[in-house]
Amino acid sequence: MTYFDAASSLPLHPVAREALLAAFADGWADPARPHREGRRARMLLDAARETAAEAVGCRPDELTFTTSGTRALHTGIAGALAGRARVGRRLLVSAVEHSAVLHAAEAHRDAGGTVTEIGVDGGGRVEPGAVAAALGAGGEPAALVCVQSANHEVGTVQPVAEIADECRAAGVPLLVDAAQSLGWGAVPGDWSLLAGSAHKWGGPGGVGLLAVRRGTRFAPRGPVDERESGRAPGFENIPAIVAAAASLRAVRAAADEEGTRLRGLVDRIRARVPEVVPEVAVVGDPVRRLPHVVTFSCLYVDGEALLHGLDRAGFSVSSGSSCTSSTLTPSHVLRAMGVLSEGNVRVSLPPGTGAEEVERFLAVLPGVVAEVRGRLGVSPEPPAPEVPEVAPAAEEVTVDSLGKLCPVPVIELARAIGRVPVGGVVTVLADDDAARLDIPAWCAMRGQEYLGEPRNHAYRVRRLA
Repeated sequence: MTYFDAASSLPLHPVAREALLAAFADGWADPARPHREGRRARMLLDAARETAAEAVGCRPDELTFTTSGTRALHTGIAGALAGRARVGRRLLVSAVEHSAVLHAAEAHRDAGGTVTEIGVDGGGRVEPGAVAAALGAGGEPAALVCVQSANHEVGTVQPVAEIADECRAAGVPLLVDAAQSLGWGAVPGDWSLLAGSAHKWGGPGGVGLLAVRRGTRFAPRGPVDERESGRAPGFENIPAIVAAAASLRAVRAAADEEGTRLRGLVDRIRARVPEVVPEVAVVGDPVRRLPHVVTFSCLYVDGEALLHGLDRAGFSVSSGSSCTSSTLTPSHVLRAMGVLSEGNVRVSLPPGTGAEEVERFLAVLPGVVAEVRGRLGVSPEPPAPEVPEVAPAAEEVTVDSLGKLCPVPVIELARAIGRVPVGGVVTVLADDDAARLDIPAWCAMRGQEYLGEPRNHAYRVRRLA
């Protein structure tokens, strides 16, 4: 089985495994105790903190170990908002943040705070100007801005340094979710808080880190104790922390060389997928991106069936398609970008991936997509027009796809477009949320004109070609 889901989690790095086993011998005692065993445990904890802080780009006393990356985000957001409660209660988050940030924002809203969402462009990029505009909008001062360093679904790298400058000019702290990028390098810019997660770079699960730079107002929420500067109560898992820090240092040492190699493999996938699979859109910023992530969406494909087909073919990949979600709604990232969501596949290559594995994936993919389309009764080629070009241009057809899930509404649109002449209109009735993304995306890919949604769940398309 070939594992192409590195953006979700990585297997334990060999260095992490060695460090974990070694730390079990000396890292079991309470590091807060002055006896010999406690001092030995404290030395391991301090050394791990110094190693991690060097990789993050902060002082050791600014870095706290938590029980997960999610916990680091929740603690960082809650503490920063509480520390600036007298200034204001407005939280700014980008529309493509990880769900952990969005859940924290929802909790803040439920507690009486306000949340402003910052949109992105079609590549998933947060423009610094949009952050500046959001900071200046509204009567209530901003308390905190949250922007990820790189997107977890499409790999787009955000201009954190420029955004940090805008935040600094406005006197507002910036929290960066660096979970996806920290293994590839330090996050640039004058950020105030940063969170990371060890299992993303090959460390053990259950270890996160939170950096809070000096001068940042921060008030820990909930019960606290004397451990981890009062920001992460409870007994430290010293062996896991040591392994996390050791593996971060190890992956960083090879990051430049491995990143260059994987970027070449991803470039190969980005170029070849549209050549070997008809009706495909590669999404995300083509240049400003992580070296190991590529995401594409396939028209007329059930995303869950596609992932299962690839799994049977020996490839573990991920998806943001609504067809793979129990909520039956498209990924909030794809929705914010306004790109095709059906048949979405995220390929994220782990370190050490070979070119032969990528070539095998490219060889297998067309057959899997064709099989899924075949089960849905779809040909990759658009249907031939059924109406002569000289037919009256005012003709209109309505397609009832109510109650049908992706990708059926788009399939039925593709079949219906040939039933109207050039200039004619097809109205698709569809109550699947994915239709709001996929019908406009289909129009852009097929050269048709999307006329909008004049009434709820009714999408109008004019035939141009």
